[in-house]
Amino acid sequence: MTWSWSTNGCVLCLLLCCVVESSGAGESACWSPSVTSCAECLRRGPQCAWCFKKDFLDTAGPSQRCDLPATLLRRGCEREFMEQSEVKVEVNATVSSTQVSPQDISITLRPGSEASVIVAVKQLERYPVDLYCLVDVSASMQENLDHLKTMGVALSFRMAAQSSDLWLGFGSFVDKPVSPYINVHPSKLRNPCSDYEISCRPAHGFHHVLSMTSNMSEFTRVIKRQRISGNMDTPEGGLDAMLQAAVCQRSVGWRPDAKRLLLLMTDQPSHLALDSRLAGIVTPHDGLCHLENNVYTGSTEMDHPSVGLLSDKMLENHMLSIFAVEKQQYQWYEELVRLLPGSYLGKLGLFQAPNLIELVVDAYKMLLSEVAVSVSVEDKAASRYWVSVSPVCPDGSTVKDQRCSGVMPGQTAYFNITIGMRSCPDSAEREDVTVLVRPVGYNESTVIKIHSKCACSCGPTRRCYEESQCGGSSGREQGLDRGLVKDSDGGSNWNCRADGSEVDCSGRGACECGRCVCDLSRLGSVRGKYCEIDDFSCPYRGGLPCGGRGVCVSGECVCQDEWTGDSCGCPVSTATCQSADGLLCSGRGRCACGRCVCDDPRRYGDFCERCPACQNSCQSFWNCVDCHLSHGLAQKDIAEHCNNTCAPLVGYVDVLSGRAEEMWIQCMYISNDGCRHRFQTSTQAGQTQLQISTRPECADNSRLLGTFLSVCALTVLCGLVLVAVSRLLLQKRALSPGGTAAEGPYHCPGKDLSFIPTTNEKTVTYRRDCLPDRPVEMHIQVAKMPLGDPWQC
Repeated sequence: MTWSWSTNGCVLCLLLCCVVESSGAGESACWSPSVTSCAECLRRGPQCAWCFKKDFLDTAGPSQRCDLPATLLRRGCEREFMEQSEVKVEVNATVSSTQVSPQDISITLRPGSEASVIVAVKQLERYPVDLYCLVDVSASMQENLDHLKTMGVALSFRMAAQSSDLWLGFGSFVDKPVSPYINVHPSKLRNPCSDYEISCRPAHGFHHVLSMTSNMSEFTRVIKRQRISGNMDTPEGGLDAMLQAAVCQRSVGWRPDAKRLLLLMTDQPSHLALDSRLAGIVTPHDGLCHLENNVYTGSTEMDHPSVGLLSDKMLENHMLSIFAVEKQQYQWYEELVRLLPGSYLGKLGLFQAPNLIELVVDAYKMLLSEVAVSVSVEDKAASRYWVSVSPVCPDGSTVKDQRCSGVMPGQTAYFNITIGMRSCPDSAEREDVTVLVRPVGYNESTVIKIHSKCACSCGPTRRCYEESQCGGSSGREQGLDRGLVKDSDGGSNWNCRADGSEVDCSGRGACECGRCVCDLSRLGSVRGKYCEIDDFSCPYRGGLPCGGRGVCVSGECVCQDEWTGDSCGCPVSTATCQSADGLLCSGRGRCACGRCVCDDPRRYGDFCERCPACQNSCQSFWNCVDCHLSHGLAQKDIAEHCNNTCAPLVGYVDVLSGRAEEMWIQCMYISNDGCRHRFQTSTQAGQTQLQISTRPECADNSRLLGTFLSVCALTVLCGLVLVAVSRLLLQKRALSPGGTAAEGPYHCPGKDLSFIPTTNEKTVTYRRDCLPDRPVEMHIQVAKMPLGDPWQC
């Protein structure tokens, strides 16, 4: 069964649905000389009406057909010939609901109109509860993780008074397993705690460990198996893990009819969006599930989710979040919770089981007693609609923050949702938009479908008779035949639209009698058959639009035949790029906008003719030349052997004739046998050529051998002469002044004889065995060599 009503009436049913229509603002609000069609009339406001009676005010212009309904009645237009704004609200009562009603609403709006509906949210008793524990298992959480081992059974007993059925799940997280968040040394990847002689598990973004279960013993067993991990920086990847736990519905095992709680336990803040750029991860998060074998695979590929994305996904999947954090991080998470609807923040000194159980129970009570709604409009139409929410709480109070607090089980909170339409879409006369009303934390929602009407049906005749002043009745009939009559299927005057355009006169003029009358603009003139030409919306060059070498059409320059470019500043001719040899840019570049752009960045000049650094390129061809030399220049199949070494085309010539200043670069290669091999390279049209001379420059080996032997003989002869001269000098030094050999005694100068002793005395002290306590001294004299004795060599 479907209930329907319009703005002329109101029906009282299970829910109160009312339609609000703006009041008129005077006759001038509708009538205007520029209004020449039914659609334009209705867009002036919901209070305006268009008279489509054929003979209405036969002598008046089309603008007189648009006015207030009361004014049109006085002028002789009956209501059956009026096209008016009509707002409709339809509630589908066949869709059953438990907590949120109604669940399916349809609204028809025109520009300037609005409609209001009532959405009721009922608080039930003893919901089934799914609680997913998402725990930070970094090294600092070791003691806190031990305290959780007894939480499962105790929490089940404690929640028995609040819920009819409690299921628990478990997951762990640390941080993104990439540098600089973790130590990427191989030993640290296997065991982040190796420095402390502790066995830790590898760091991970998110691991889903246990799906939702009512078996508390299994939950306790899973927690006892958990081991800590480690990372390097202070923040953790909590938001990354929260998003995966929320969107991976099937893997986690969220029940569709249960109240869903996501409990995050950590002692550190969390990374936010854009933090991953430190690790080179720049891809924004897509908000999808990326679990494979219960491991989050997108941790190293996508950035941390933004708070806005996380908020949307928590609402979309009906999640309530509980943050259990240590006191030191309370202020950081206090700012975060303000941005996440349906969140609760608890402060714990220690993560002991009794404290954590009390926190979960208190959070559950508070979250259920606070009822709030979130309204979202499709992005494509968000700018054309406005929405306001006015709650009416069970105690009769009305608040402005879109939520009711202190709602007890069995009570109902009402929310008055008002939706207004600002304007129609540019290209379509009708569009359908979906508005979602989501009570935070509830697994039911209300879907409002908006149908916008921007075209006129104009009653049973399907004609709006948009007549123009084309000169008498014959002119009007002629205008009707030329397409000046619009109906619901027609659109605008086709004579005033360019091919492919959906608006009259390019949106910069009015269509009168099948011809465009262009608007006046303070920026410059607007002209052309369809008002497509102007002198202000195109790029300027030299102070003139399109450089004075073209016409500005629809914001783009249409250049003269000999010019091109965005501002018609580039000549089409390539004559300015031809070098003296007749080639384009000397064959080493391309002509762009009348100037040469060289293929090789080392070249420059007006025609890419200069390249001082090109001689350095000879070395890059040495391997190719060596390959050809090693296989013999006379063979014809050398190219097959040197394919991997030589990229250019290789040829052989007897004499190199290319001129280096024009086309060829002269090079030389010295082989292992000392021969000089000359070659030259050239690059034309992106293709490199290599020519090798078949006449190497080699020295005569026999002459080299003779020269070598001569040098060796001369070196030996010089050595013998040097030895003989040295010996002769030594012999001369050994002769006395008189020319005889020094065979007599060595005579010292007389003045030195007194200083030469004849004997050398030495005193020796020793002990006798019989008289150990009485040492005996002995004097020993040793005669020196007589002065008169000759030296013996």
